[in-house]
Amino acid sequence: MNSYIYEFNTEVNPLKYNNPVVKGFYPDPSVCKVGDTYYMVCSSFQYFPGVPLFESKDLINWQQIGHCLTRESQIQLRTVNSSGGVFAPTIRHHNGRFYMVTTNDTTHQNFYVWTDDIYGEWSEPVYVDQGGIDPDLYFEDGKTFFMSNGTDDQGIGGIVQCEIDIETGSKLTPSRSIWQGTGGRYLESPHMYKIDGKYYLVAAEGGTEYGHMVTYARSESVSGPFEDYPLNPVLTNRNLGGYEVQAVGHGDLIQDHDGNWWMLHLGFRQIGRWLTFHHLGREVFLTPITFGEDRWFTAGHNGTTLSTFETDRIPDDVVQQEKRIFTFDNTEWDKDWCYLRIPHSENYLLEPDKLTLKGTSVTLDQPDSPTFIGIRQRDFNAVISCDVSLNHGEAGITLYMDEHHHYDLAVLQDQNGYKAVLRLNIGDIKSVQKEVDLRDSHQATLMIEAHNERYTFILRTDGGDIRLGTAQTRYLSSEVAGGFTGVLIGLYACGEGSAAEFTNFKCEYV
Repeated sequence: MNSYIYEFNTEVNPLKYNNPVVKGFYPDPSVCKVGDTYYMVCSSFQYFPGVPLFESKDLINWQQIGHCLTRESQIQLRTVNSSGGVFAPTIRHHNGRFYMVTTNDTTHQNFYVWTDDIYGEWSEPVYVDQGGIDPDLYFEDGKTFFMSNGTDDQGIGGIVQCEIDIETGSKLTPSRSIWQGTGGRYLESPHMYKIDGKYYLVAAEGGTEYGHMVTYARSESVSGPFEDYPLNPVLTNRNLGGYEVQAVGHGDLIQDHDGNWWMLHLGFRQIGRWLTFHHLGREVFLTPITFGEDRWFTAGHNGTTLSTFETDRIPDDVVQQEKRIFTFDNTEWDKDWCYLRIPHSENYLLEPDKLTLKGTSVTLDQPDSPTFIGIRQRDFNAVISCDVSLNHGEAGITLYMDEHHHYDLAVLQDQNGYKAVLRLNIGDIKSVQKEVDLRDSHQATLMIEAHNERYTFILRTDGGDIRLGTAQTRYLSSEVAGGFTGVLIGLYACGEGSAAEFTNFKCEYV
């Protein structure tokens, strides 16, 4: 498929950019710069391939170029729980080599992979015998320091550091807790930098929810002691009640081509001003950083992240672009789409303009790998449609948060023939909202209209559209479902021996 067939909305003012800069479920961003190009990775949890990989020339416009974990040998996902699997990655570049370090939270293993070709395959995993999550790598003077948030060899919690052999992952020093944060809960996401001779340790506290925040400290030594920034947190939207952008945190610093500093970090957009629910997942935000004469830095607008920033740091020739239409033709199966856990590849036939799925006995209600391929929902308002042809069993479109929270618009066959059905799955409640007899037709055009607060499900027929029902978005939100992911627009099939064909897929954001 051709990734260059885009339909864009274009920002007119080059001195303004909108957040998020990457929309949809792409949490925990980490960034590095090599030459004139920035590279970014994000968490992927139970989805495969793991760790989406992006590049950019300007920090505003990002293009996905692949994934870091593309083989089953690199990551064990077959039995992971929802929102388990691959936690927050860090990407770094050292001596011509890229490293991506992350955690499989289900197996409690920290590991890294590497590549000398950012567009090629990554290595097999190298494991590090230090616990915790959200690992970071820092290189200096031939030494490699590994950090994570957890408990050190003496049982002391906090940001834990050791020196490792980068070739083998072996620990060269004991693990030692070097900073305990500022007192906020869930200290996590450590990143180390050396700027103007001082060591800066940036972290997140408060939980990746409405109390999320970025805090930091600095030291004369890579291993401390660290002095807290006097005005921590340096970045948080926790007091901006009624503001769309919430839960900003988990940031990584980067210096641009002109010497300016920025932070890539996560945040989410709640569905309404006073509706504290989010279902698109945690997204990627960009916030300017400013160093003062005392070499402490501040962030954003009075320590907050805005939906829109106006700044003179953006070159005049940079224009923010946004893809608004996604089809089979203008997406790439191995970049834009993903599977639940490790897929059974024999059940997928991926063609440039058509998808054929073979169903199995595994359904969307199981913490397993059903025949499912999904693309992230990237904005609130959209029209999603697809033609579905089925021999028997069930196939359709699902709005999927996890095995207990998903809305399915499907074609299925039973003893009476074919029908279109709307099924809502909310926790332990599984409700068939409406069924429409298709008589002997095994084909249907399915459509979903998405809005901030509600989805509407439609069967398109020659005689006109038939509305099957609606469902509130809040029941697919993290506030209801729990977990750390976001809604995926999934195409699926189930039923032993069934086969389904999907054509004319289109997701248009309006």
